[in-house]
Amino acid sequence: MSTRGAGRAPRRARQTSFAALATLAALSLGACGESDFTNEPPRAAEPITVAARVDQREVVVSPDRFGAGLVNFTITNFSDSPVRFTLSGPKDAASQQIPPGAPTGSSESPTPVTPSTASLKVELPEGSYEASAGQGASAQPDTVEVGPKRRSSSNELLLP
Repeated sequence: MSTRGAGRAPRRARQTSFAALATLAALSLGACGESDFTNEPPRAAEPITVAARVDQREVVVSPDRFGAGLVNFTITNFSDSPVRFTLSGPKDAASQQIPPGAPTGSSESPTPVTPSTASLKVELPEGSYEASAGQGASAQPDTVEVGPKRRSSSNELLLP
């Protein structure tokens, strides 16, 4: 009796059943999860940057109209006295004291001012605000209008 070829059939059967099991596992794992899902709650609106300039005469905010949400103010003091950028409205906020801009140049030439800057991050609700240089400042305040909440950035791709 020859044993040649004995044991080959079971080996082939094992290889075939292993291949079938691997295919079945791959197909069942591929079916897991949903192809369409919602992100709850939606992502908040992207913060915006707003510039504010304070000088001896006035406070200027640019842009002075935007939607509600997180706002990063960059405040520049061109005046010759310290200021505290202040927002008064539905939500009050104030920056730390911003030192006066320092004059530069020589005594013979006009002295341009090197401004001091500060930042203020605040979540602003809808409403009308007054932006001022703080109590006792002579600069005329500016009006800022905050509209309805900005839309979510959930569907934005490649945000900076």
